[in-house]
Amino acid sequence: MTKEENEKRLAYLKNIVLNMPEKPGSYQYYDENHVIIYVGKAKNLKRRVSSYFHKEVDRFKTKVLVSKIRDISYTVVNTEEDALLLENSLIKKYNPRYNVLLKDGKTYPSICITKEPFPRIFNTRTITKRGGQYFGPYSQISTMYALLDLIKKLYKPRTCRLPITQEGIKEGKYKACLEYHIHNCKAPCINKQSYEEYQQNMNQAREILKGNTREVSRMLYDLMIKKAEELKFEEAEEIKQRIELLNSFVAKSEVVSHTITDVDVFTITDDDLKKNAFINYIHVKNGTINQSFTYEYKRKLDETDEDLLITAIPEIRERFHSKAKEIIVPFELEWKMKDAEFFIPQRGDKKHLLDLSEMNGKQYKFDRLKQAEKLNPEQKQTRLMKELQTKLGLPKLPVTIECFDNSNISGTDAVAGCIVFKQMKPSKKDYRKYNIKTVTGPDDYASMQEVVRRRYSRMIEEGTPLPDLIITDGGKGQMEVVREVVEDELHINIPIAGLAKDDRHRTNELLYGFPPVTIGLKTDSELFHVLTHIQDEVHRYAITFHRDKRSKHALHSELDDIKGLGPKGKEALLHAFKSVKKIKEAELQAITDILGNAKGNIVYNYFHS
Repeated sequence: MTKEENEKRLAYLKNIVLNMPEKPGSYQYYDENHVIIYVGKAKNLKRRVSSYFHKEVDRFKTKVLVSKIRDISYTVVNTEEDALLLENSLIKKYNPRYNVLLKDGKTYPSICITKEPFPRIFNTRTITKRGGQYFGPYSQISTMYALLDLIKKLYKPRTCRLPITQEGIKEGKYKACLEYHIHNCKAPCINKQSYEEYQQNMNQAREILKGNTREVSRMLYDLMIKKAEELKFEEAEEIKQRIELLNSFVAKSEVVSHTITDVDVFTITDDDLKKNAFINYIHVKNGTINQSFTYEYKRKLDETDEDLLITAIPEIRERFHSKAKEIIVPFELEWKMKDAEFFIPQRGDKKHLLDLSEMNGKQYKFDRLKQAEKLNPEQKQTRLMKELQTKLGLPKLPVTIECFDNSNISGTDAVAGCIVFKQMKPSKKDYRKYNIKTVTGPDDYASMQEVVRRRYSRMIEEGTPLPDLIITDGGKGQMEVVREVVEDELHINIPIAGLAKDDRHRTNELLYGFPPVTIGLKTDSELFHVLTHIQDEVHRYAITFHRDKRSKHALHSELDDIKGLGPKGKEALLHAFKSVKKIKEAELQAITDILGNAKGNIVYNYFHS
């Protein structure tokens, strides 16, 4: 598209915007093929749509969307809630490319009550319009089975798939099956249970599935008293057992407060990259949580948490057929709903509900993350690298990390180790050991500078790629001496961090910057565990090298100083003479008999020169 064509396009669009009303409604953007690419909602159509064409719009994804718009249409409605519902309806109908995407991880089961004369109750993952009345879906499968088990014990609904009708019963078309004989069904097919009683049981089952257990319990209690007054004690006893079963089930369910009658709760949890969001929904009926579900939404245009939440609330309420008048949310929303009010609790039972919903959202996020990382282990490493990059503000991903540590005893046998982590995993083939050459005495700072100088000078000479991050096993002092070599002497730019330990020699903080500052990091996080692993690994590597060097030094023999005498010659002499002292006292002939003339003369002359 040429510059003139683009200016003409924008002039056309801005002219549409200028004529838009300042009323609530939904707007639609079209591409060059007149396909809807975005559906939005607005409390003020003119003000909202005009914001897309301001010069100061700096979001990249929004710029891309605006560049593809060729036409705009809109629909005016009466209320903000109607705008929300209309947007939801249009998104479902057209599935626009740039709208928020609802990602259902899997199909959760629901409970179905069929529309037959004698309805059946069962769980299913397939929902059809003609199937019947559906309750759910249930993200907690155990809750669904507990409800089905309760209904089975209370009402014994039929499980057969026969198309039973009242006419067929009168004509005697059916026979009682095994379920009747083992007392799992009351056999309405042969009129052992009346049509009216079966329908009454189904109505009570519906109320239980809606969460109205207290109403059902009260209804059963009234019926039990009535049967007792009529001297029908066996029937009254049977109803009493039902009440006890129902009360037992309610006692095991999550009871929040008997004062909360009908409430919806919504919270939102972002993923680490702010690409997806997890919206948890909890429904409370008569003080009991009877529904908890988490949806995953994928951002398309860097939508805010408020944008996502206000889009999700009417959609989720429609899915669950909720008519709750009160909606608990974690923060203030600018939008209003016609038949419900938003409420942000600060304390009490409703705050407990909000915290519970947030906990469910975080758990769902954690479960999805672990599931994804099991399928793709590299995803975890990339996530940790991005997290470290964000924490430190690094210019690029810390794919290669190097860490140094010194080891000596009062300056003797001074050594250092350098370990390398690539993609948050040890790369042992790149580990390097260093004998300290220029430093005398126990000077850790000077030893660190020598090792860093030697390593990066050589890497520069050989053209080897430099690491993305250096981590020192120590605090501000170690970081400063490394910076002096890397930046001031070698004039290379490598980010430097430090891992400091507390009085108990446990890693307790990550330092970064100049001057160094403490970077906030949870001690139970995965990133902290990886950094602790790096520090422990470099310490292990350096101290193992130091111990090996000390051991070799302690086992040093005077024979080791004789040039031209190899390990096999030393072993042969010690095997024959048993000690260095006896080798010194031996005659030349005895030594040459073992080593030969050339090496025998070297050894004899060494001790007798």
